[in-house]
Amino acid sequence: MTDHETDARRAAATSPVGQRSHVPSYQPSGLGRPAGVNPAVGRSGVDDAFSRIGVDGDSPLASELLELERLRRTLEESHFPRPPKTRIIAISNQKGGVGKTTTSVNIAAALASKGANVLVIDADPQGNASTALGVDHRAGTPSIYEVLLDDASIASVAQRCPDLPSLWCVPATIDLAGADIELVSAVRREYRLHTAITELLAREGKQLDYVIIDCPPSLGLLTLNAMVVATEVLIPIQCEYYALEGLTQLMRTIGMVKKHLNPAIHVSTIVLTMYDQRTNLAREVAHEVRTHFPKETFDQTVPRSVRVSEAPSYGKTVITHDPHSTGAVAYLAIAKELAERGAAVGGSL
Repeated sequence: MTDHETDARRAAATSPVGQRSHVPSYQPSGLGRPAGVNPAVGRSGVDDAFSRIGVDGDSPLASELLELERLRRTLEESHFPRPPKTRIIAISNQKGGVGKTTTSVNIAAALASKGANVLVIDADPQGNASTALGVDHRAGTPSIYEVLLDDASIASVAQRCPDLPSLWCVPATIDLAGADIELVSAVRREYRLHTAITELLAREGKQLDYVIIDCPPSLGLLTLNAMVVATEVLIPIQCEYYALEGLTQLMRTIGMVKKHLNPAIHVSTIVLTMYDQRTNLAREVAHEVRTHFPKETFDQTVPRSVRVSEAPSYGKTVITHDPHSTGAVAYLAIAKELAERGAAVGGSL
């Protein structure tokens, strides 16, 4: 059993259920200001445009909104380092509803908005990432299905995102629903996506900074194809108890892929999603995850946000739908940390 599997078992075993008498004193950072920053003073050390509004404590909501806007401006002005080589990241969790697709498209959009060249591969038959990025994924549209089953090139099926010129998407159509079964008899079935991405990066995709693969909520052949080609796995974890239970199985799968198929793969990032700081349960789950995975878990959490949920209905990510919202600022901060961590270790974690 790997260290990650052991940590995952301990996280689930020591989860908040049955232990609600204790609330950890640790408060995970949300959308707060950076340590040591005076809310009334800008980065330059002088009063900013908001310095005299809402700092006397009379209006907590106003203060929170002003603090959020300051953080957004700081992130907008920040430099996001680009990796020296293409980073291939699989975003996976076999539990559904934890924010995999939302995290995939919004991190991709945040990176692209700061100048990175990003390709999103929608490997989920539901096609939600394709919807959020505003690309066509009706039945019959050339998609990831043709790449996996018909040996089509990724360049021939990729579509540019209408909102961000440096963001592309390989869509998923309803045809992908049967791909798990069809791949069973395919030659080198676990390496189909690996072959396609390797060819892309050797030709048309040489300038790509990130390839982000949105995996389905299962551990079948589609997810396995993603893990065979990826060097990093990003795991979104919803701040509820059930999310911890599936973590052990996911870690075991990643361990098996690492042992038998892809020695380079590792869990580089854990993102806490749907975080509600008002509830003890969310704080306790966050504490457990941070305790067992301190290096992998990002400081920034993703709060529950109506804007994040409604953005796909407009064919947009929250980054382009409402860049001033809490969800957009959170994903921008996560993208910055992801970029900085990768640059610090030469392109991958």
